Amino acid sequence: MKAPIYTKPKNNGTKQLFQNPILERLTRTHIAVPISLFIGISAGLIYYGAVSTNLAVWQLIVLFFVGLFVFSFVEYNVHRRIFHMEPDTPRKAKIQYTIHGVHHEYPKDKDRLAMPPLLSLAISSALGGILYLIMGDYMFGFLPGFLTGYATYLFVHYAVHAFAPPKNFLKVLWVNHGIHHYKDHNKAFGVSSPLWDWVFRTLP
Repeated sequence: MKAPIYTKPKNNGTKQLFQNPILERLTRTHIAVPISLFIGISAGLIYYGAVSTNLAVWQLIVLFFVGLFVFSFVEYNVHRRIFHMEPDTPRKAKIQYTIHGVHHEYPKDKDRLAMPPLLSLAISSALGGILYLIMGDYMFGFLPGFLTGYATYLFVHYAVHAFAPPKNFLKVLWVNHGIHHYKDHNKAFGVSSPLWDWVFRTLP
């Protein structure tokens, strides 16, 4: 797969994506907004599952961790195959730049380190509906794990761009994402975990 061609990262500044001020504002968010939103939704869903369904606590716990695991796989593949899609037409190049290329050009733009909350909320709502049709009440354990995985990803992604790396085992996340941004866009697609990079041999 041919990788998108990125300009040299700029460590300061931002870029306007839309002339319409409302659309432009919707491309930006403070990181605390989506993290709080999805942690709150996850807590509400799992509480509902515990008090309003026949699921046992152990089932909710198992489903929660399955959801976390599945999210890590989705995170890797969305980043690799959608965010880094081959821009083989002008339209795809524009879409790729809007959803991810701008982040590679301005990696320190803190307002664009997360998907806009309205869009992510719409996607998660649709996902919840589909999962309920497929899984029934099991969704109340699985989706909270999946959304908590997303919130964790958002926190890690913000941290590696906003703060210096820690002096512990988590440093590998900073190093891998730095390599992805500044050395090789075809490596280190996992942000919250290097697991799938290891599995698919894209680990730096």
